[in-house]
Amino acid sequence: MWLAVITLFPDMFDAMTESGITGRAIKRGQVQFSCVNPRDFTIDNYHRVDDRPFGGGPGMVMLPEPLEKAILHAKAKAADAGYPEVPVVYMSPQGKTLNESGVKQLVQYDGLIVLCGRYEGIDERIIEQYVDQEWSIGDYVLTGGELPAMVMLDSMIRRLPDVMTDNQSAEQDSFVDGLLDCPHYTKPDVFNGIAVPAVLKTGHHLNIEKWRFLQRYQRTQARRPELLEGVQLTRQQKKWLMSEKKSESLRLAGQCPSSAQAQDDS
Repeated sequence: MWLAVITLFPDMFDAMTESGITGRAIKRGQVQFSCVNPRDFTIDNYHRVDDRPFGGGPGMVMLPEPLEKAILHAKAKAADAGYPEVPVVYMSPQGKTLNESGVKQLVQYDGLIVLCGRYEGIDERIIEQYVDQEWSIGDYVLTGGELPAMVMLDSMIRRLPDVMTDNQSAEQDSFVDGLLDCPHYTKPDVFNGIAVPAVLKTGHHLNIEKWRFLQRYQRTQARRPELLEGVQLTRQQKKWLMSEKKSESLRLAGQCPSSAQAQDDS
C-alpha cells in the first residue's frame, strides 16, 4: 500500500514508522510511507503556513497555497509509484467516525494521501477542491490531525495481507464481526487466586470456540448493546445462544442440565 501524510510535524510519525507492526511492515516494503511538509512549499522567509481567519475570531487557519502544493506534490509521487488515482483523506472532527467498517473500506484503496490540519483547521477551499473523504476518530477536539491519522493508519496497516504474524489475529479482534473481544489468559494457571477457565485447557476446539463466542456476545450485550443490532450470527452461534439461554433457565429454576445434554448442546 502507498501512503503519504501531509503534516507540519513529520517527526511525530517516527513512532509509527520505527516501531511495532507498522514499523516492520514499512521496513519490509509492504507499505510505502512518506511525509510531506507544507512548510517546504512556502515562499516567504518565515515559512508561514497560517494566518488570521477572515471575519475575525480566535486562532489561526492553515493557508491554502502551501497545502495545495503539498497535495499536488503527493499526488505526483503517487503517480510516479504507479498509483495515479489516490484519494485525499482529511482528518477532521466533522468527518465520519472511524470504525471497523470504515477501516475495511479504506484498506481497499491502493494508496491514500492523509491530510492533517492544525490550529483552527484548514482553508475551506482546499476541502472543496481536493479532499475526497473526511474521517474522525471521535467527538472531541485534538491539537491536530496527526494522532488521528496514526490511529487510522495503524488500524489499516495491520489489516493488510501478511502484515500480522498470525493473519487470524486481525480477524478475531474486537469489532471485526461486530462483537467485542473475549477474555484472554496465559501462564500461570492461577494468578492472585484466579484460575484460568478450565475449558481453555481442555484442547477441545469446538468447546473453546463456543466459550469464546459466548463471552464475546455477553460482553457486547453488557458493555455495548447497540452493536448487537448489526451482528449477523451463524447457525452454530444461534444454536449456542439457545443452548446457553436454556441452561440459564434451568439454573434459575434450580436444575442443572445433565452432562450428556450439555454435550449434545455443544
